[in-house]
Amino acid sequence: MTIKIQFLRYFLLGVSLMLLSCEDFVEVETPNYKLDREVVFNNDQTAQSALKGIFNQLFNAAFINGGAQSITFTAGLSGDNFSVTTPTSDILEFQHNQIIPSNNYNLSLWASAYNMIYMVNAMLTGIAGKPSLSQDLKDKMDGSAKFIRGFTYFNLVNLYGEVPLLLGIDYQENSLASRTSTPVIYDQIIEDLESAASLLDDSYSNDRTQPTRYAALALLARVHLFQGNWQAAENYSSQVIAASANYELLNDPNEVFLANSREAIWQISPIGWGNNFSHTREGNLFIKNATANTPVVLAENFLNLFENSQDKRRQEWVNTFTAAGDTLHFPYKYKIQYDASGGTITEYSMVLRLAEQYLIRAEARARLGKLPEAIQDVNLIKSRAGIPLIEDLHTTLSEDELLTIIVLERRKELFAEWGHRWFDLNRLGIAEILAAKENSNWTPTSGLFPIPASERMKNPNLTQNPGY
Repeated sequence: MTIKIQFLRYFLLGVSLMLLSCEDFVEVETPNYKLDREVVFNNDQTAQSALKGIFNQLFNAAFINGGAQSITFTAGLSGDNFSVTTPTSDILEFQHNQIIPSNNYNLSLWASAYNMIYMVNAMLTGIAGKPSLSQDLKDKMDGSAKFIRGFTYFNLVNLYGEVPLLLGIDYQENSLASRTSTPVIYDQIIEDLESAASLLDDSYSNDRTQPTRYAALALLARVHLFQGNWQAAENYSSQVIAASANYELLNDPNEVFLANSREAIWQISPIGWGNNFSHTREGNLFIKNATANTPVVLAENFLNLFENSQDKRRQEWVNTFTAAGDTLHFPYKYKIQYDASGGTITEYSMVLRLAEQYLIRAEARARLGKLPEAIQDVNLIKSRAGIPLIEDLHTTLSEDELLTIIVLERRKELFAEWGHRWFDLNRLGIAEILAAKENSNWTPTSGLFPIPASERMKNPNLTQNPGY
């Protein structure tokens, strides 16, 4: 893996340009807007603007922004919740579970993730040993950078397996980095997130687009679930769930994905468009209407999973569009397909939310043998959806039967979000069921995406995943 952008050209110039789209632009007397590291991190005002620039850039980074080259879309395609309505080969390869190493969407996903890692590494380098910065701001920047790095590596290691673990900004070292073992990467993810949890505040300073301690704890709960550390997963999710002053399950599903929703633990704002657009990329990508030629609809077998028409998720998070006599169903968690009015932003992209924490804790508790407590957590999700509770349908349940219910609820609750279904199939070792998917070319090595061919050409130390 190689990122051919020097520090001053990429991070500092990039931050200076991103500041143009920040709410509070800080004008710096430097030729051609080229900010050197000493200027950016020399005082609280410019450093705070640099941090804002980083969070605005999240909306433009392909892997995280909810668009066509994001994890939400590409990993969603690789699962079994979507059907494709486009002939675009880069998209069809994900849907068919036969991605070629030269796939452009896969390259954008990989490269944008590593560009973000480079930017936060540069921030960590820039604030180190800067007595001119207030300690509160240094803690916030340090914690935010480590949170983003931990989040990014969590997704990379679950998409690609072993990947280069880059913690610095040395160009020569990074350009020739080999892949790092998965356990070592997970150790770093946990270290970053634990550090972030110790540095970040409990409360939101403005809106929910900058992570708090609870965002780090929520992600730690997910990480430990994936690692099979059930007690840790239960402990971390319980801390988030207990923060009732900040979070609650909302009764109305239509309120969940609004800006600063009380179910939101961490969101990304469309302010990163840097213009008059105020819609999310997810809304723009998924909502189908007479003028939007969206590339996917919801698969029929997924829609059939909803027990009855009373499920609020089926009623409120799925919409229809009729074309040539066919009724197509599409994700409708976000209600705004396009808005260039420049008005108030009403929807933010959801990254972490409370419902997932209940499902994490339910699974962890079930695996720990705490079945009554696990059932209680799942029932909260079912109750919000307006469907029968577990005891209404089952007099007795084994651990395996309850886990099957939890996995089903995860699929229905978290569809069209962050490739949760794809990650679940892989971590649970049941991804071979994708062989039955329409037009699937599933093989036992399809569970990992290929390392992009162009990155391997630049870095001779990058090996390829099996099957590619």
